[in-house]
Amino acid sequence: MPTYYPSLTTVSLDKTRHYASLDHTGDFSTTLLTEACTQAQLLSIPKGVWQLYAYDQDAHTILANEPVVLTADSIIRHLVGAVEVAIMAVTIGLHLEQEVSNLFLKNQYTLGLLLDAAGTTAVEMSCDAVCSVIAQQAAQGGLALGSRVSPGYGDWPIEIQFEVLELAAGASIGLSVTDTKMLVPRKSVTAIVGLYPYHHRISLTNQQALSSDKCDQTSCQARKETNKNDPGI
Repeated sequence: MPTYYPSLTTVSLDKTRHYASLDHTGDFSTTLLTEACTQAQLLSIPKGVWQLYAYDQDAHTILANEPVVLTADSIIRHLVGAVEVAIMAVTIGLHLEQEVSNLFLKNQYTLGLLLDAAGTTAVEMSCDAVCSVIAQQAAQGGLALGSRVSPGYGDWPIEIQFEVLELAAGASIGLSVTDTKMLVPRKSVTAIVGLYPYHHRISLTNQQALSSDKCDQTSCQARKETNKNDPGI
């Protein structure tokens, strides 16, 4: 059960601008945006944990001690060709969301919203860092890493959140799941990543890139930020 502590030396302004739904061509001052990203870097305590499992793609089953059968078409399609899966959990802790709440209490709504968006950037960057480490581990076994998918994507139900967190051993880094299947701390992510033989690598390019604008996950923080101006969200 490897645990990794990503080092966030910076939090991307461009990604935070995206999650805050700010127009790159607009007149919005970068002063508050820069402050939010700096605070996010200082307040984040990134931690990630993952476990590797054999995957039976014919039976669509994660071969854990208590096997988990996948039934959602979207995740089954995504894992075609995978021989193993990495189940991961990542968080940046509670400090940032506590500061967001403090800013709202002080009526500093703009900075609070920007800090919340910067927190989304921080956890996504932490996930990327964890995936890089998993990719190095997989390469030692001759496997290539696919893209990550979180519960709630496509028709993969958010109700599986508890099982995914348990498979990742997310409790070891302080994560839990509420009755409504939300992760605590809020700026956290669980995901599954397929591991593929290198000869299958060429077909990975045919997988759709998983971006927040293509995701149906209503509980996803990145999707909420991207679609915050959409009245249907």
